[in-house]
Amino acid sequence: MSMAAAAAAITAVLLAALMARASAAAAGRVWADEEKGAHNGTARRQVTYDGRSLMLDGARRMLFSGDIHYPRSTPEMWPRLIESAREGGLDVIQTYVFWNVHEPIQGQYNFEGRYDLVKFIREIHAQGLYVSLRVGPFIEAEWKYGGLPFWLRGVPNITFRCDNEPYKVHMQKFVAKIVNMMKDEKLYYPQGGPIIISQIENEYKLIEGAFHSRGPPYVRWAAVMAVNLQTGVPWMMCKQDDAPDPIINTCNGLICGETFIGPNKPNKPALWTENWTSRYPLYGHDPRYRSPADIAFAVALFIARKKGSFVSYYMYHGGTNFGRFASSYVTTSYYDGAPLDEYGLIWQSTWSHLRELHAAVKQSEEPLLSGSYSTYSFGTCF
Repeated sequence: MSMAAAAAAITAVLLAALMARASAAAAGRVWADEEKGAHNGTARRQVTYDGRSLMLDGARRMLFSGDIHYPRSTPEMWPRLIESAREGGLDVIQTYVFWNVHEPIQGQYNFEGRYDLVKFIREIHAQGLYVSLRVGPFIEAEWKYGGLPFWLRGVPNITFRCDNEPYKVHMQKFVAKIVNMMKDEKLYYPQGGPIIISQIENEYKLIEGAFHSRGPPYVRWAAVMAVNLQTGVPWMMCKQDDAPDPIINTCNGLICGETFIGPNKPNKPALWTENWTSRYPLYGHDPRYRSPADIAFAVALFIARKKGSFVSYYMYHGGTNFGRFASSYVTTSYYDGAPLDEYGLIWQSTWSHLRELHAAVKQSEEPLLSGSYSTYSFGTCF
């Protein structure tokens, strides 16, 4: 049996086990076409969540997402990249916002060419997909200074990413600028746009302890600051197990079906913001690709074990680190083993294997998101 066939068989078993006890007609559940109400003017567009999933206009959704970073490709590439993602069964395009390309000099902004965030999001919307906007503004992403602009270093008495007033002032100013830009362009879902969720900060728990008493207050401040911007869509923090309410804590990694401790409140859904499709290449190191079977099995396991309802592939298209924006030792080509290669060409068999996985899961969307879960033992393997 080939690896692809083996993964498909394992996926089928996992889904069958889930569906065995799922109630196809969950009490009082109404599965409505979210656009129907919008067309006849009777529904109010909204994004909410419960313990099972994000909800669009009251309907639970199983969402497959892929990261495509607008500065790592060209505007001429965007339509085809998004089209290939849609044809691959994705519902959402996820991207970071890159502070240091948008504000290279303090107070001077650049949203042109490869940095035209609004144009990128509008293209996603035109092709019928949603957007997950990871504002950060620290993003890591193997990007120079993690996305922070160099001029921040010259701000008197500044300490990055902690309960430090100078840093918080500049961070809030940039986050508010991005949010207000999205509002002005009516790009949030309640306004008729495609943005259904946003992210504040990025994997902060990994370094929070280094800031001692200045770490936890910063997390709480960032959460309150983001929520008070009133975007009308949920906010999330990745790898932040203690994300303050109503922020959703999410998982990044290779096997979140095993490593994710789960949402920190029962009314929050299990979201996987980075399912790594390979590992980013470094100069002097051999490429480390990930098999389609392994990626697909990890997705099925996350759905089965963690009641996952949102998975984003990091990356779906890695693209190119133009200029000198790659972080130290990272190659110009970024995640070339993703479902779409550096040039936007389909990387087989990863792309097609995941497309089939998405179709199989979507056939069971209703029982997976509204049925009851049971666990069965098939004995011990020796």
